[in-house]
Amino acid sequence: MSALDAIDRNILRLLRLNARMSNASLAAEVGLSPSACLRRIRLMERAGIIRGYTALVDASNSESTIAVIINITLERQTEDFLDRFEAAVRRHPEIRECFLMTGGSDYLLRVEVANAGEFERIHKEILSAMPGVSRIHSSFAIRNVLATRPSTRGSPTR
Repeated sequence: MSALDAIDRNILRLLRLNARMSNASLAAEVGLSPSACLRRIRLMERAGIIRGYTALVDASNSESTIAVIINITLERQTEDFLDRFEAAVRRHPEIRECFLMTGGSDYLLRVEVANAGEFERIHKEILSAMPGVSRIHSSFAIRNVLATRPSTRGSPTR
């Protein structure tokens, strides 16, 4: 797929706000026919630009978890150190996200835990044992500001 144009970017913006928006409504918002809009969505899905759709679950209505944001600094930033660390991260489903970063730390990780004791176990058994780690800095999230957007109703039509 070639570079995204303004219409594609607008489609993505609207889907981020409400992925359950009907195709007809989405098409009207971006100024396309429903068939042309759906064609663009399918092209972006096939190209991997749109990787999926998800539900944001209100933590107060489900099992409560605490997000922990972890900054990892490696001993060295060589390809070997990066590869070994990334391979180790992939072996642990407790680590929900892992980003290679610029700036003060090498990686930013996100884990979800039920309590501080569970994080202590992950810290001791997983994070501290990762290859090449020289520094771990962890912060507990208070709440996800974007997950508390006003709810939007609608049913999927795609």
